[in-house]
Amino acid sequence: MNTPLPSWVQWLAQDADGQWWGYEHEPNEGDVSWYENEVGRSIRLNAEGANPLWRQALQKVEEH
Repeated sequence: MNTPLPSWVQWLAQDADGQWWGYEHEPNEGDVSWYENEVGRSIRLNAEGANPLWRQALQKVEEH
C-alpha cells in the first residue's frame, strides 16, 4: 500500500475487484466487497488487480 493513510484509519480491506479501502471501524463483509458498518468513516485508496482471496486481505492497522 503506497497511499498515506489518514490517522483515523484503523482497518484496511481489499474488495474482490482489487480496490483497497480504509475504515475507521471494522467493516462488514458483503458478497464481493467490504462495507462500513454505519458508524465511522471510510476512504477509497489505491487499486490493484482482482483478488479472489479478498476476504483474507482484511487487516487491522497497528500504528501509523
